[in-house]
Amino acid sequence: MTGRPQFNYPAFHQAAALLRAAGHVVINPAENPAPACGSWIGYMRMSVAQVASVDCLVMLPGWPHSKGARIEFILAKLLGLATYPLKKKGSIPV
Repeated sequence: MTGRPQFNYPAFHQAAALLRAAGHVVINPAENPAPACGSWIGYMRMSVAQVASVDCLVMLPGWPHSKGARIEFILAKLLGLATYPLKKKGSIPV
């Protein structure tokens, strides 16, 4: 997330590891390559395509403070996808 230390990548990687260990297929935006343009919109272009390709979203704690995560959440809801919060202690409801 913009403005967070290391773009909050450690939290993304921890969440992905938990979900994968539980047997889920994970698309982790923190594993995306940098877009050629290097801009926020470049990252969002990848993100929008990824949201459109998944069955559900798992939202990290603090996601409402991220403009990109809010866009992803709204898109998921408009597409009829389920969204789940990742609990602070690492548990997941999926």
